[in-house]
Order: sequence, then structure tokens, then C-alpha cells
Amino acid sequence: MTETAPHQQLDQMITGYWSSQAIYAAASLGIADLLAEGPQTAEQLATATETNAGALYRLLRALASVDIFIENEQKEFALTPLAEYLRSDVPGSKRALAMMTGDEHFQAWGEILYSIRTGKTSFDKVFEKPFFEYLPEHPDKAQIFDKAMTGIHGRETDVILQSYDFSEMKTLLDIGGGNGSNITSILHKYPEMKGTLFDLPHVVERAQPHIEQSGLGDRCGLIGGSFFESVPQGADVYFMRHIIHDWDDEKSLTILRNCRAAMPENSKLLIVESVIPAGNDPFAGKFLDLVMLLIPGGKERTAEEYQSLLEQAGFKLTRIIPTESELSIIEGVKQ
Repeated sequence: MTETAPHQQLDQMITGYWSSQAIYAAASLGIADLLAEGPQTAEQLATATETNAGALYRLLRALASVDIFIENEQKEFALTPLAEYLRSDVPGSKRALAMMTGDEHFQAWGEILYSIRTGKTSFDKVFEKPFFEYLPEHPDKAQIFDKAMTGIHGRETDVILQSYDFSEMKTLLDIGGGNGSNITSILHKYPEMKGTLFDLPHVVERAQPHIEQSGLGDRCGLIGGSFFESVPQGADVYFMRHIIHDWDDEKSLTILRNCRAAMPENSKLLIVESVIPAGNDPFAGKFLDLVMLLIPGGKERTAEEYQSLLEQAGFKLTRIIPTESELSIIEGVKQ
């Protein structure tokens, strides 16, 4: 196999957004959903999507060259294993993620130099308000965000359950639990456990149908509120996945101190995040850290940074448990 020359490899990296934006366009148009029942021509797809047939053909031809869709001799396009994940109705769908990253995220990345020069979030500059204020004002984007997070977090929940034993815990508080996909998975595995999903009121409202459809309405409560003000008291485990990384140290300390104030003496704090390793090896969390800089204003942290953060909030870091993914489970107890 011929190795890619350094200048060719750099070309591919520089133009990487060509592929991601082409995927965004196909995802936004719902092309994979239209192809779920069989191959179609660009003309047929253009009629269904109200697009220009010639331009759509060029888009699909380009995507077929990177194994997203395939064109047959009749000039019909069909799904490939990669394209299957752009369908809306498959487990682990990436359609919403492609739509979110190709829209608001792409615009924020276009202002990366602003963030590097100032240390401020480029999302705020582009959209004139913070990300978590933008979402409730745009319910359609909030739904896409929820679905994108489900597509990302589905496999994460499985590796968390494989890596951590919740069997001694009778009650779990999922802080910033979003649409409830995480807490429902935990409660299904541990039928003796009861849980509470805690998030902003408008998020809890979006989560309620999912909780009811999961059949856990009698075991999973929902409480609306802000973790910057307080969190519910009395749970055995206070659980946060991809929450602390959204915020700078000052705001993270506010969240953690509010958790500590609510926690019984023998309860545990679990933080699920990417823990940045030392060295130059590839690690997705290093680029996710840039996403945190550009969009919500948070950061990914090293083990030492998590230890310091927890100590400042009145916790002792007891262990960091790696999982089969790039996530780790950071466990703490009250000091």
C-alpha cells in the first residue's frame, strides 16, 4: 500500500470540511431516509427534496466517492453502511449530529481566530448570545441537539454500565440529564434503583415523553431547576455526564459546590468526561476541547486539573476509571 505523502496528508486535513459540509447537506435534506426503501436517481430525489437535480447529482457523486452512498449503472444512488447512519430511524443515528455540526458549529468554527485571540467563545460572537440561551429560543435546534446527543451518548452509556457497578446505590440523580436516555438505561439495568432527572425546566419538559415511553414513570422523577442555584438533596449518587466540560472553572466550582451541599455523607459524585492524557498521541478529547472553547465556553481537563477542581469544591478524588471509549468515570466523595 502506498503511503500518503506528508503534503497530500496535509491537503486532506485542510480540506476536511468539504466532506463534512457535503454530509451536512445530505443529512439536512434527509437523503438517507428517502433511500431507505431502495435506490433512486438524482432527479427523483430532487423532486422529493425540492432541489436542483444537477446540483444534487454532483453532491451525491462526491459523497459516493467517499463511501457515503453508491451510484449504480442506472445512475441511481443507494445506501452504504456509512450512509445507513444518516437515516433518522436507526439506533445510533448520526443525522442530527451532522446537521448540528454543519450549521451552528460550523459557523462558530469559522471564527476560531476570535476565540484564540481573546479566549472567548466564538459562538457568542456569531449568534450574539451563549449556546445554552440560544437553544430554548430555537426549539427546532434544541430538538436536533437532543437527537445529536443521543446519537453520541448511546454507546457511551453501554461502556459506563460495563465499567461501573451501581448495584449498591438505591437512588441516582442525573444532573443535566437532557432527554433522559442515560438515566433510563441505568434504571433498566438496575430495576431496584430509583432515579431523578434534573435539568432546566424546558429541557425536563422535552424529556418527559421519553421517560413515559420508557415505562419508568413510576421510578424516574423529573425536577426542573438550575444547577447554578441548587440541586435536589438526598441521592446516593450524583451523576453528571458531559456537564462539567461545558463550563469554565468558576462555573464548574459553583455546580460542584451545589452538589456537595445537597449530598448525604456517604453518597458519591460521578463525573463522566474525556480526561486529557499527556503526550502527543491522538485523542478525540483534544479537539473536543476546542469545541468547548468555541461554543459553550468550557474545557476538557487533565486528571490533575480534575483533582484540583474537586478539592477546591470540597471533594476528594477517589479514583478515575477508564472505559472502553475515550471517556473516564471520575469518582469523588465529600471531604
